[in-house]
Amino acid sequence: MQYLLLIYSAEGDEPKPGTPAFDAHLNAYMKLSEDLERTKVGLGGNALESVSTATTVRLRGGKVQTTDGPFAETKEQLGGYYLVECENLDEAIEWAAKIPSAKFGSVEVRPVMKFD
Repeated sequence: MQYLLLIYSAEGDEPKPGTPAFDAHLNAYMKLSEDLERTKVGLGGNALESVSTATTVRLRGGKVQTTDGPFAETKEQLGGYYLVECENLDEAIEWAAKIPSAKFGSVEVRPVMKFD
């Protein structure tokens, strides 16, 4: 079954670029990505640009409305994701717990709906 691992954190809570802590954080992500690829569990994933680059789109009364910024104002924002193929939810949770940002924020595990 496919699961989407949605990575949330407050942008200021993770290590700052240019610091040894950031380098270690980035290396942990690189290792996780290599492990996901090696085990054939990982199907894809990406980091997202800052929430300041987000645009929210709504269709109301047949008219497109756009708003600068994310859908909701919250402390933690969606910062990236991994798409994984796992045997079950327990395995997906094990991979989610390996995501470095889980130490600073949270990882939402969502099954991908299949349309047959």
